[in-house]
Amino acid sequence: MKIVIPGGTGHLGVLLSGALAGAGHEVVVLSRHAGTRVPGARTVLWDGRTAGAWAAELDGVDAVINLAGRSVNCRYTKENLRQMMDSRVESATAVGTAVAAAARPPKVWLQMSTATIYAHSFDHANDEATGVIGGGEPGVPAYWGFSVDIARNWENAQLAAETPATRKVALRTSMVMAPGRGGPFDTLWRLARSGLGGPVAGGRQYMSWIHDRDFVRAVKFLLVGDDLAGPVNLASPNPLPMRAFMAGLRQAVGVRVGLPAARWMAEIGAFVARSDTELLLKSRRVVPGRLVDAGFTFDLPEWLDAARDLVARSRPPGP
Repeated sequence: MKIVIPGGTGHLGVLLSGALAGAGHEVVVLSRHAGTRVPGARTVLWDGRTAGAWAAELDGVDAVINLAGRSVNCRYTKENLRQMMDSRVESATAVGTAVAAAARPPKVWLQMSTATIYAHSFDHANDEATGVIGGGEPGVPAYWGFSVDIARNWENAQLAAETPATRKVALRTSMVMAPGRGGPFDTLWRLARSGLGGPVAGGRQYMSWIHDRDFVRAVKFLLVGDDLAGPVNLASPNPLPMRAFMAGLRQAVGVRVGLPAARWMAEIGAFVARSDTELLLKSRRVVPGRLVDAGFTFDLPEWLDAARDLVARSRPPGP
């Protein structure tokens, strides 16, 4: 297949490009920066907002996987939140315009979304059929609702595109655990190794995650699964409370103790790291109902097995 990946220069884009190119597919990455190189892919310039010369790449292509959007790993200032919203909605709208104008439109459009669209939940496992969309939950900071608004508008931009010949899938993605700089696993692994990998604010909040191998396999599954359209959760079937999640990671790392952190300590740490505590404190209990129903099987559905694999791949090579 020929596959175009807008916004494919980040952690997940490099992961997907390498895997898809390694499987023999032609990969084209759309980047806002001239001269960007992604292993296994040809790079084409775009602005992420308007349909320009890059749109010709979508004519006759088999699939488009839109990953574009400003990183959420930042302080939630008004300006950053605006950029997070605009970069997602504008890029999805531009892709939709290009797909609609193509003489030979792609067969499938996979659009990145987020598991954060679901409500903060300890007790209810959110699948696509019965999941509760977030916003306005009692007892959580009001500004968390903006992340849900971003997700809604992101998906609505894809849904609104007039693309009757193209199957559209919204990838409600949980934290993708992969080795290497730029992803959540690297941060958590370093905390565990340093003895700081304990629970935050009690550790009741659920961590939804997916191993990088299963993320890639799920994307490949959705590229050819003609009967799957609409929102699909990309998450392990076994989310864990943060306390158990970090205990499993420490076991994989070989560190017995992880210092816990109170909420106020997390606030200070997030400020220093120029990030936000929603990423740690929101309880994301998300499960992959539609993937499982469609016959997808996970290679690494259990966190301890996944963590051991990731730790082994993250260690520096021996002499």
